[in-house]
Amino acid sequence: MKKLLIAGTNSGVGKTTLALGIMKALKNKGLNVQPYKVGPDYIDTAYHTHVTGKASRNLDAYMLEDDLLKYLFNKASQDADVAVVEGVMGLYDGYGIDINSCSSSYIAKLLKLPVILVIDGKAMAASSAAMVLGYKTLDVEVNLKGVIVNNVKTDSHFQLIKGAVEKYTGVEVLGYFPPNPKFALPSRHLGLIPSQEMEALEEKLSGLGEEIEKFIDIKRLLELCESEEVTTDFKLDFPKVEGKTLALAYDKAFNFYYEDNIELLEEIGLTIKRFSPLHDEALPPCDYVYIGGGFPEVFAKELQDNKSMRDSIKEAHQKKIPIYAECGGLMYLGEGLTTLENQNFEMVGIFKGKSVMTKGLKRFGYCEGEAEEDTILSKKGEKLKGHEFHHSEFQTDEKTAYTMTKEREGKVIATWPGGYSKEKTLATYVHTHFYSNINALNRFLQA
Repeated sequence: MKKLLIAGTNSGVGKTTLALGIMKALKNKGLNVQPYKVGPDYIDTAYHTHVTGKASRNLDAYMLEDDLLKYLFNKASQDADVAVVEGVMGLYDGYGIDINSCSSSYIAKLLKLPVILVIDGKAMAASSAAMVLGYKTLDVEVNLKGVIVNNVKTDSHFQLIKGAVEKYTGVEVLGYFPPNPKFALPSRHLGLIPSQEMEALEEKLSGLGEEIEKFIDIKRLLELCESEEVTTDFKLDFPKVEGKTLALAYDKAFNFYYEDNIELLEEIGLTIKRFSPLHDEALPPCDYVYIGGGFPEVFAKELQDNKSMRDSIKEAHQKKIPIYAECGGLMYLGEGLTTLENQNFEMVGIFKGKSVMTKGLKRFGYCEGEAEEDTILSKKGEKLKGHEFHHSEFQTDEKTAYTMTKEREGKVIATWPGGYSKEKTLATYVHTHFYSNINALNRFLQA
């Protein structure tokens, strides 16, 4: 099958813009493109989905065991002409310093993905070969098939880099991309602004595929990305649910979800009804509620003003309808939210206390929670895998439901209390992948 991983030497090298441009160029050629993102990113996947018209998936080696990764990759790719995977950070960056721990390079080896490396060519010529050679030889099992040079203004400069890289490394250089502010993607505190908020996104990205084709040999790239399929014996064995409905919060304020989570809920038989905490008057009739992450702080006034929705969610809690909320969902279910401008807004009020925005990241990265009490996801003593990424703190006197731990190189480097459970409502800063926590999903459905 045709598949490739677009990796970078480091974060900020331009791999997201180039990945989107390559996806767009391939789609312009009439190909069915299935996008993926290495790691737990929700924003890049939204851009992928917008550009390709197919839901992008996360390939997360912390959350998912090898056979699961292969299974989910094959499952989503089965009707695609080409699978395009965007890497995370630099090619060998992952969890700690082990280059085989949750890195793009590990995913490339596991899924037999040819790798296209994006380098920044600004102010370099022959030295670029030393950089590429290091990436080629650090792990010879990584199939480094090509290089794209970003941030180069002229063809003459590009030819110097191309000649040096191909002479000293033997890796083919497929083209370059000059600086172009038209295609710069705006960002804020958690990274890029989500595609759902960018009204002019289509116009901004409309010419990206054509521009990519001017400077990068897409035909040759397709030739280089031919690779054998990966196989796995994994089969999902999960009891079906009949006649049940899950209400899923989905709008500009809440849209951080693993696509595989949503698809799994549908596959096991749940009817999913999406609702907007910003605009809808009330929850749809439902048996479960799932409120994911997002940017409630950006839409705090609108969330406050929609009192009928806040009342509806609180009423569902009082009726003991199971409610699971992640990160932004936790912020929404507290009594209030304080922005960086020190403005206070009322939220749902299931949990006492408020979330307060801060200027820096409070938690970042993979973690594991051990339940201190029974919740709708865990029995006491059970563990839940996930990741946290947030700038807010939840200030409350509520008892926490989990003891969170963060490890590095097999050693615990941090612990903290996390998550709040009340009746059949659980809210936590942790984002979790249901495939890595099948028992947790089963408990939620039985709640």
